[in-house]
Amino acid sequence: MKLDVLVFGAHPDDAEIGCGGTIAKLVSEGKKVGIIDMTRGELGSRGSADLRDIEAQNAAKILGVEIRENLRFRDGFFVQDETHQLDIIRKVRKYQPDVILANAPSDRHPDHGRASKLVRDAVFLSGLRKIETEFEGKSQKEWRPSKLFFYIQDYSLQPDFVVDISSWVEVKTSALAAFSSQFYDPGSDEPITYISTRDFWDFLDARARNMGHIIGATHGEGFISETPLKIHSPLDLI
Repeated sequence: MKLDVLVFGAHPDDAEIGCGGTIAKLVSEGKKVGIIDMTRGELGSRGSADLRDIEAQNAAKILGVEIRENLRFRDGFFVQDETHQLDIIRKVRKYQPDVILANAPSDRHPDHGRASKLVRDAVFLSGLRKIETEFEGKSQKEWRPSKLFFYIQDYSLQPDFVVDISSWVEVKTSALAAFSSQFYDPGSDEPITYISTRDFWDFLDARARNMGHIIGATHGEGFISETPLKIHSPLDLI
């Protein structure tokens, strides 16, 4: 299956936090989108890896994505090496996305920045035909997407562009709420974490409103591009 957009996240819920609204918007426009989580989030203080597997699939249904898979890298300890790069290359070649979205290059959680670089390097290597990979016993053809963008997460990084998600923010919120073990729940007896407070939930809304505000919308999601963006005319930006 060829995808239009493939989203990588270090942990289940990274994609929803960083670009859930954009995913929902793309799906509503008929685009084929997939999510690949790198770890099961097994080091999380709340819930369990098995529960997050279920939550991730529930969120995927809400967003309407074509596929959601998990590479089962070791949470907190995956590294930048050939084995991990090849695992990502196989997925890129399998789904042949035109655009890949990945974790922010720098963020509060060290896994995010490490995942960002891992995807960045693997995306380049995926386009080299002399790197040989197989899927289900068949040789894969080299593939490199047209663009790689990084979604902004916790840190207040300067976006290179912002997607208007005003009409899809409720879908994003519902997808985030699917991860009930991780986010704000006043009835939970689990340990309080950075992302389980009401303040963090409010922060996510404030971040989306701030991103929207700078483009004249109610809600937005910001992205970083390492390369200049090509446009046909300045009028395309109106």
